[in-house]
Amino acid sequence: MKIGNNFFGFDISAKGLSIQRKKMNLIAENLANGNSVRTEDGQPIRRKILNVTQKNVGFADQMRDISNTIQINTTNPNHIKKPIEPINNSNNNSGLEIKVAEDKSPGDVVYMPEHPNADENGYVELSNINTITEMIDMIAATRSYEANLTALNSSKQMIKDSLEI
Repeated sequence: MKIGNNFFGFDISAKGLSIQRKKMNLIAENLANGNSVRTEDGQPIRRKILNVTQKNVGFADQMRDISNTIQINTTNPNHIKKPIEPINNSNNNSGLEIKVAEDKSPGDVVYMPEHPNADENGYVELSNINTITEMIDMIAATRSYEANLTALNSSKQMIKDSLEI
């Protein structure tokens, strides 16, 4: 989500809001599927987690991207040279790589010989989703969302106050 060309604080907060919203959606999906035993293909339900990592982007590439978004007024057009090749800014991920992964840890194995998914010994592997862990993660994601929202509102207030000068 891109808000403006010159408001980097807005973009950072908006990216944080977007990531935390995705995280809360995954947690809600985990909680909804927590009591299910199997998927349609017969595999046990696995907990889904959101992995956010920073891409390895060089400093020169980041500065080139910033110089393409900021327009600088000069008295002489020969002072600042524009890059010769155009930069593709269509992938506006802010250098972040966001992936949804499955937790590979095994779920609890319970003896239920009457269950239709029981093995030959009468044991059923349940999902590896723990409601308490998911609720703790939901609280942390909610607090992070609120922090990003507060930062966004602070940036908005600073810009508003600077316009009143």
